[in-house]
Amino acid sequence: MEVKEPTMGLTFEQVWAMFQETDRKFQEMIKETDRKFQEMIKESDRKFQEMIKESDRKFQEMIKESDRKFQEIVKETNQQIKETNRAIGKLSNRFGELVEHLVSPHMKEKFNALIAGYRFTQTQTKVCYADHRGRTIAEVDVLLQNGEYVLAVEVKSNPTSDDVDEHVMQMGKVRGYADEHNDHRKYLGAIAGAIMSESMRVYAFKQGFYVLEQTGDTVSITAPPASWQAKIW
Repeated sequence: MEVKEPTMGLTFEQVWAMFQETDRKFQEMIKETDRKFQEMIKESDRKFQEMIKESDRKFQEMIKESDRKFQEIVKETNQQIKETNRAIGKLSNRFGELVEHLVSPHMKEKFNALIAGYRFTQTQTKVCYADHRGRTIAEVDVLLQNGEYVLAVEVKSNPTSDDVDEHVMQMGKVRGYADEHNDHRKYLGAIAGAIMSESMRVYAFKQGFYVLEQTGDTVSITAPPASWQAKIW
């Protein structure tokens, strides 16, 4: 029978060598893990930067598109403003023509013939009333006057109830101005329109105004209702 020699345990040197080898491999593993982690961070950062660039590109494109549309809107709006101004210009011309009719040499005669006792001798247009500071407080389109009466005419292309109410307020301001300047004449009002609806005609009469209407190429004074009296300010 063969007798084997007993196996001896690991020496300290061998254990120390194994420990060092294990530590070396562990350090290599840590380095490799850190390397991969750094690469992963770099890749993530690269993709993130690409994403930012792409988002910025799309955002810039969106801004350009919005600016383009805005410029189109501005251009369209400017065109509409021009068309509106052109329409207002035409309306202003019509308004000017109406005022010209009102200040014709025959206007005083028409009123004088209709209302006995007025006998207007002067006609003025665009008469401004200002306070002591020079601020305009009222502006009358047409003013007929003599030594006893003053008739303030408000001219509108198509008078509304607001226009009539505003002229009522304006007449009060004109009366106040007259009182401050020792003008004791009797002030009357009138509404003139190129287009005058029946309801506005009735409303103007209720406020005590004379009514003037454009008929063809001239302006006529509408006959007041029976028993109607003009309001005197």
